[in-house]
Amino acid sequence: MQYIDNILFVVLLIGAGWFFAKNVKTLIRNIKLGQDVDRTDNTSERWKNMVKIALGQGKMTRRPVSGLLHIVVYVGFIIINIEVLEIIIDGVFGTHRVFQPLLGNGIYGFLIGVFEVFAFMVLVAVIVFWIRRNVIKIKRFWKDEMKGWPKADANWILYFEMVLMSLFLIMNATDVHFQALNHGNVISQFIAPLFSGLSEATQHLIETSAWWLHIIGIFIFLNYLYYSKHLHILLAFPNTFFANLKPKGQFTNDANVTKEVMLMMDPDADPYAMPEEGADEVLAKFGASDVTDLNWVQLLNAYTCTECGRCTSSCPANLTGKKLSPRKIMMDTRDRLEEVGKNMDANNGVFNDDGKNLFDWITKEEIWACTSCNACVEECPVNIDPLSIITEMRRYLVMEESAAPQELNNMMQNVENNGAPWPYNQMDRLNWVKE
Repeated sequence: MQYIDNILFVVLLIGAGWFFAKNVKTLIRNIKLGQDVDRTDNTSERWKNMVKIALGQGKMTRRPVSGLLHIVVYVGFIIINIEVLEIIIDGVFGTHRVFQPLLGNGIYGFLIGVFEVFAFMVLVAVIVFWIRRNVIKIKRFWKDEMKGWPKADANWILYFEMVLMSLFLIMNATDVHFQALNHGNVISQFIAPLFSGLSEATQHLIETSAWWLHIIGIFIFLNYLYYSKHLHILLAFPNTFFANLKPKGQFTNDANVTKEVMLMMDPDADPYAMPEEGADEVLAKFGASDVTDLNWVQLLNAYTCTECGRCTSSCPANLTGKKLSPRKIMMDTRDRLEEVGKNMDANNGVFNDDGKNLFDWITKEEIWACTSCNACVEECPVNIDPLSIITEMRRYLVMEESAAPQELNNMMQNVENNGAPWPYNQMDRLNWVKE
């Protein structure tokens, strides 16, 4: 019976690891439903972007208050979770603070002291985040798309972090032997007096309970990520690495259209020629009507979205009252992709046409409201590109359904007839010179 705690811990560790791996496998499967696109060019620039933007939080500090608070939480999250390694070893082998005798009181105390300082800073930062979101009610957190689950999810994460940091500090504060060493108890020494009136056995019980709740909370948090906007903790790194390096606003040419144009410009080409016998002629689909028509990087973008709303708060269409919200575009894409994935899970890995597509989530009014200014792309702290999805959906409407707005149809007809967007004959272009 003396090993029951160790066995229980190992079971929890394996269970949490298995469930996390299962979710990662589903995530990769869903992202791979997208069309292939080559993002292996200029690897040095890609590594630089990943280090600067994902690791270094380069774009977060454009908004100093939230940026600095996020850096505190981000760095604290990384540093404090180094301590999880000791917890796992202690849990598996039944030891207690296994690194203390190995590192010595000085080094070990310094490390735990750093962990405690960051735990306290993270706790303060998270409380400020909660106040900004729920008391001050910053406008970008209260848009229509942030009602219901997105709002609850954001708060649940904050509560999770508050509890985890508090448990870590309580665990140290009620460790009587650790407090007696007076090494590393930088913050917990001020919490310890709250428990000083209790017996040593009671304090040990509180310490053990806090230890178990802390590690179980970490296991739950790890597996909650897949269902949360905080999946960006993991995906920000590949997302910034595979981001588009081409100039913002550069339109992506469709290979099939390019082929047709080149054929039209070739004086020796036979426009009525039939495909050669045995040739694998696949009818091209222009643009995107569903998530499987998007490329895999765009689907990675959807899963990486932090729902911070910086894109929407910078969108001129949204600021002037239009229905468009770039954040909603990413959230809707992710929701549709999740639905497609669940459809496949229910049908042995094969998608059973459900009669829906991405336009059931994203309306035509939204995508035509976009000015293509790239403000959303520029503002995103993890280099997500909502405009590329909007462009592909527009391309589908224009080239597959001939469903462009009348204003665009007039302009395209003028280009075709007059060689310019305006309704004037080419012969009249220079009439203004005569005036």
